[in-house]
Amino acid sequence: MQYQSRKKAIILLADGTIFEGKSVGIEGTTTGEICFNTGMTGYQEIFTDPSYFGQIMIATNAHIGNYGVNDEEVESDSIKIAGLIVKNFSFIHSRPNSSGSLEEWLEKHKLIAVSDVDTRALVSYIRENGAMNAIISTDTEDIDSLKSQLAKVPDMNGLELASKVSTKEPYFFGNENASYRVAALDLGIKKNILRNLAKRGAYIKVFPYDTSFEEMQAWNPDGYFLSNGPGDPEPLENAQAVAKEIIERDLPVFGICLGHQVIALSQGISTYKMHNGHRGINHPVKNMLTGKGEITSQNHGFAINREETEANPNVEITHVHLNDHTVAGIRLKGKNCFSVQYHPEASPGPHDAEYLFDQFIVNIKKNKSSAVSTS
Repeated sequence: MQYQSRKKAIILLADGTIFEGKSVGIEGTTTGEICFNTGMTGYQEIFTDPSYFGQIMIATNAHIGNYGVNDEEVESDSIKIAGLIVKNFSFIHSRPNSSGSLEEWLEKHKLIAVSDVDTRALVSYIRENGAMNAIISTDTEDIDSLKSQLAKVPDMNGLELASKVSTKEPYFFGNENASYRVAALDLGIKKNILRNLAKRGAYIKVFPYDTSFEEMQAWNPDGYFLSNGPGDPEPLENAQAVAKEIIERDLPVFGICLGHQVIALSQGISTYKMHNGHRGINHPVKNMLTGKGEITSQNHGFAINREETEANPNVEITHVHLNDHTVAGIRLKGKNCFSVQYHPEASPGPHDAEYLFDQFIVNIKKNKSSAVSTS
């Protein structure tokens, strides 16, 4: 493909701003909320992260595709982004354990990708004006037609997307003879989260996003996990009810990203759509309990209200994002519940935040011991 003349591509933002590029391979038109990730590596994990469902991704790293793809480096069973925008696309890759080129992989998954874009200018524009819907097209340069198509795309604010990426049927992960059983509510769970729980002695049953607490409890788990995922957390009323029930019963529960927001909502703390969101692998977070800093991986466009969190007598802020002082973690006082806004399983630190999984297992152990001693 790199030796052929490539088709012109149009990028149209919701406010009418236009950028141009060239088609990488798959031609067509796609829409979604446009956002950017500042990670220097890990593009394959980003593209398959269910939290990015329905979003057009701008890669801020100047070169994408240079190390190809590896079949093991995925966070779900398919590409979840709606489209890809890059500056320089590498059609040639070089890595000993690569299983193919990024070009072939994108073609396999039929993802529309655009290169030769001034991504610095585009990202600067979004940083200034905020995340918004966009349309990419290699089909037409008719701006009025593209505007008409873009006008039909729903806004991310108020949009429920967990149902689009959640499992349809429960499934198991790990060793069935493991020491602990964890029931995970799948709002868009990443595979590496399951791996991190399994290697700490957990056998996980993953439930669809709309599963009731009673159905999860029937499996007799030792702890509960609320996963990451895409979209606005506010419409997820069932997940909020599940979180509230778990907390009221003082059962061990850990939430990540969307799961963190669901826990906050269950306690009367509101969420809001951020100007740009946090998406990258170099976000600095301060652990307020230890005073230590953590380099974290983040991917979210919504956050919980800090003022309401500080005013809630039952909630303690445990982690704060050092760039904008948004809430990056909470725990409930007197309850076996904590959550974080970032992704400890992604390990960009590389191991700064892995202790959170250990903490969850410790909470499960303590609760199990307490249950045995009182029975």
